[in-house]
Amino acid sequence: MPDSQPWQPDDHAADAAGATGSPDTAAPAGLVLCGARLTDGRVVDVRLGGGRIEAVGTAGSLAAPGPRLDLRGYLLLPAPAEPHAHSDTALTADDAGPGVPGPASHRPEDIRRRVPGPASHRPEDIRRRATEAALLQLGHGATALRSHVRIGDVQGLAPLEAVLQAGRSLRGLADLTPVAVPRLLTGVAGAGNLAMLRDAVKMGAGAVGGCPDLDPDPAGYAEAVLEVAAEQGCPVDLHTDSDDPARLGRLAAMAGGLRAGVSLGPCAGLSRLPPQAAARAADQLAAAGVTVVCLPQGGCCGVEGRGTAPVRLLRAAGVRVAAGSGALRDLANPVGRGDPLEAAYLLASQHGLPAAEAYEAVSSAARTAMGLPGVRVEAGFPAELLAVRGEQLPGVLSLACSRVVVHRGRVVARTSAVREYCDSETVVALGLPRQGRTDSGSCGGP
Repeated sequence: MPDSQPWQPDDHAADAAGATGSPDTAAPAGLVLCGARLTDGRVVDVRLGGGRIEAVGTAGSLAAPGPRLDLRGYLLLPAPAEPHAHSDTALTADDAGPGVPGPASHRPEDIRRRVPGPASHRPEDIRRRATEAALLQLGHGATALRSHVRIGDVQGLAPLEAVLQAGRSLRGLADLTPVAVPRLLTGVAGAGNLAMLRDAVKMGAGAVGGCPDLDPDPAGYAEAVLEVAAEQGCPVDLHTDSDDPARLGRLAAMAGGLRAGVSLGPCAGLSRLPPQAAARAADQLAAAGVTVVCLPQGGCCGVEGRGTAPVRLLRAAGVRVAAGSGALRDLANPVGRGDPLEAAYLLASQHGLPAAEAYEAVSSAARTAMGLPGVRVEAGFPAELLAVRGEQLPGVLSLACSRVVVHRGRVVARTSAVREYCDSETVVALGLPRQGRTDSGSCGGP
């Protein structure tokens, strides 16, 4: 439930929240998060320093000079991460052209006819959108983001450079890592893109990817991406619907030897396969050590099918399943929120995962898929944390309105929600927060 009172930090917490100074300002020495509840029910103080958790003790036990932050009434969690964003196309839904079908049309043949509108591809506009999108997702709690960025064709490497610049401008607030995504890689048409993919890694792309399903030679596309990844020692993150068991099996076999790690997503086509075929595919993915990044909130550009991967089947087979947001208010999902907690909520409400497993998909599993160190609310772990108003994880996933986000030991974002009711006998009897009263006794306040 939203707060009955606006969020108020203790003395000096404004400095801890980064209200003054540049984004690169070092975390305050000895910042203490006071009175937070953990998922095991304990109420604790947590001291942060040097970008890590220095100590966790019972409430009131960690005295330290410097800023303190009152988190009574909040549940403290490892911060989620976003393993599947599209920063270059984010926030372009309002620019959709007349080729977009009506709201009742979700057939694959209609989705194929959707065409981009006049969204700007100028590097400065991509940089602005990528920065704004990352900050929106940071406000939700995602302190690390992996963004798929299209390269090649007319734009070349300019979109990648724009997203890299956005990442540099966000230093100290969030970590933004781009994945280089060429359209074609095989044949004469793909030769230039293959060279460009190698250049993208040298520029700073953190992973290589793309959509083999859209190439005339899907197996050749996947092989080319894996070859570049092996050369450069970087991970692979591929878009695929995974509705072809034979193709998926070959991809899993090729991916098995890549030490840097391979992720596939959104793999919604697995849900449309016969049960036995889907189970065999899940076993192959598990044997290859491939991570599946599902998108419970909707699809993304480059993948035509709707739906979500069969997360329970995959987990039962031993496949690591992470959950991402996909499209953030672009043509593929004009109402995408980019909220990791909504993704976890959907995994719990629509796919039957326990709340803890659903949150794991957007936190520890997502971080592992991105090659990031694990986070637990224990001494020695990175200070990447999310505090949400609530007492238990199911309630937090149900209504996560007020949030405090910690990145590298600093409070970098906060959201405060206040719910108040019109004055009435029922409200008074239940002790609910009331709006300000006017002289006439009618509802007052905003």
